[in-house]
Amino acid sequence: MKLNIAALAADLDVSLGAVREALSMLQSEALVVSEPQRGYTVSPVSPKELADITEARIAIEAMCLRTSIERGDLAWESRLVASWHRLSRLSQTEAGKDLHLSETWSHAHADFHAELVGACGNDWLLRMRAMLYEQSERYRRMSVSVPQPNATRDVPAEHKAIFDAVMERDVERAVAALENHLRKTATIVRTSVAL
Repeated sequence: MKLNIAALAADLDVSLGAVREALSMLQSEALVVSEPQRGYTVSPVSPKELADITEARIAIEAMCLRTSIERGDLAWESRLVASWHRLSRLSQTEAGKDLHLSETWSHAHADFHAELVGACGNDWLLRMRAMLYEQSERYRRMSVSVPQPNATRDVPAEHKAIFDAVMERDVERAVAALENHLRKTATIVRTSVAL
């Protein structure tokens, strides 16, 4: 959809310049598109883009995870345990609203995935991972509001499998669990969202 700069500025109670600057930043992250004479629109979604994002994210995040497990110290483990504890105590959806994603859970989820790779040490890989996370999050959020008729997925168990493998420093099992988790998410998104 087209993004109305004036309406956004009024809704957010900020200047037009602030909205233009924010839209420019979002364009650099491929979240919005700018067309001459037409302004800004939300970036379109497609099955191909979802597949590309998923494959790139698996490759980059697996690299980051391997390095993080190898380099991670006690301080990193402590942060990871804290982020896992918080995520495991939260519901993915808001109470009484099964089709509405909890913002608290979303933040804890992002923190957990970021902390998994938090000891990687390669700023460029971590930046790419963060960008791919945001892109895939856009798709995942679209799928939450659609009922899943045959959903038998246990997301907390998937997160626990990744966490356990990382804490045991089992690199191959951790990477396999992460890849499984990301592929399941992509499959559910692909089948639940009208791309």
